[in-house]
Amino acid sequence: MLSKDELERYSRQIMLFGEDGQERLKDASVFIAGAGGLGCPVALYLAAAGVGHLRIADKDTVEQTNLNRQVLHWENDIGREKVLSVEDKLREINPHIEVEAFHVTIDESNIRELVGDADLIIDAMDNYQVRYLLNKVANETGIPLIHGAIRGFDGQAMTIIPGVSACFNCVFPSPPPAEVFPVVGVTPGIIAMIQVNEAIKCLLRKGELLTDRLLIWDGLSSEMEYMKVSRRSDCKICGTGSGLKD
Repeated sequence: MLSKDELERYSRQIMLFGEDGQERLKDASVFIAGAGGLGCPVALYLAAAGVGHLRIADKDTVEQTNLNRQVLHWENDIGREKVLSVEDKLREINPHIEVEAFHVTIDESNIRELVGDADLIIDAMDNYQVRYLLNKVANETGIPLIHGAIRGFDGQAMTIIPGVSACFNCVFPSPPPAEVFPVVGVTPGIIAMIQVNEAIKCLLRKGELLTDRLLIWDGLSSEMEYMKVSRRSDCKICGTGSGLKD
């Protein structure tokens, strides 16, 4: 049940999807992989929306070079573990939610425990090795995965429903070369908002998700395009013979 304070806090949202919808958000659990440029605004807006259980994992500490885009990390956080910096801010933003922070390197040995029984996985990473792991676990568990990535003024996003839509490996069967890429702070903000919008729709079972479509944002022209994608029969994760049943 929603408390009196929660009913007032979320009153504008309840006008859209009712108390039942808000309770659905309150009962939901989301695992956020990454506490950086994407992970900060993702966590902030999920918390503000009243998603009740947030689990966030990241291995890094805050550096000065993060501050142009990682909006939950501030000058006095430099040197702190990113997940603890995020956890502190989220508890101030919304005392009605639960936050779990994990200062770890996400890898094969811990990813299933980190994801746990989450209702959603959000990819807020900056490397493809972990993205492939997230996709693998999503397909093994049937948990929807919301992907986002950015570079410079550009970004992309898509939603993956295991067994239904194209998975991450279908669209990106091999990783691009590793690099330290440029980024302007508004780009992860825009892509993160798209990811949170997808998360809320998915949790509420409303609207049309970004399944089988890769949204591509061109910040210099302020244009969004969509690339249609589909499941590949030869995909090693979700294709025929991968072990995943439709």
